[in-house]
Amino acid sequence: MEFSIDESAIQAYVDGRMEAAERADFERWLVEHPAEAERVAALRQIMDALRREYEPVLDEAIPEALLTTRPRPRAPAWAKAASWAGLGVALGAAIGAAIGWRLHVPAHEGAALPRSPLAHYAAIAHTTYSPEVRHPVEVGADQEAHLVAWLSKRVGFPLRAPNLDKEQFSLVGGRLLPGEPGPVAHFMYQCSNGRRVTLYIAPPPAGNAETAFRYTREGKVNVFYWVDKRIGYALSSVDVEREELLGLANDVYKQLNP
Repeated sequence: MEFSIDESAIQAYVDGRMEAAERADFERWLVEHPAEAERVAALRQIMDALRREYEPVLDEAIPEALLTTRPRPRAPAWAKAASWAGLGVALGAAIGAAIGWRLHVPAHEGAALPRSPLAHYAAIAHTTYSPEVRHPVEVGADQEAHLVAWLSKRVGFPLRAPNLDKEQFSLVGGRLLPGEPGPVAHFMYQCSNGRRVTLYIAPPPAGNAETAFRYTREGKVNVFYWVDKRIGYALSSVDVEREELLGLANDVYKQLNP
């Protein structure tokens, strides 16, 4: 009997949720499909990285302040009005950013911001694949047309692989990654001295309509990320410093929004 494989089965195996009997069939299937076996191994590396980072949090004591329930004071009318006014300003800024041809880091970028899942997962993908010498990508740049068509079909919207030749970064290729809420496209670029940048393109989590251009640092990884037309983009590098990465991000944005 042929074993049926889809993305949910692969994710169940990677997460350790697959039943023992089904797992045995799956592992036999992997032996017969080495390319998929390599992808599953890469996914498990990503999950291991996530577990190493987040599992210690589960053992932390709950802050005492969170254990005490206090009634929330009712906001006065003037505060509600100010809130709506602030929302209008934010919406205007978002629209201005969306129609502008050049990206800028907001003046408040240095302020504390909630951690972005988009930037975080992009950084994990970068640190997982950028050190690879023999298998940095799933499909090479020599098959760019096939790569872009395949990834566009899998992620569910048309893609382009930006050309960064004028910045001395050439396309190495790309691969398909699992993501939330769906598949993710991952392009890799490299310059002559071996420095690499990766472009992570994903549908953002449901309800995330943020368009602001942001910079963050995830460990040693510099990341510029933004959401445009409900698609999330993150350009990451360990080797490229912030200012140079900003120039690359601007070029990517202009090519994707001509």
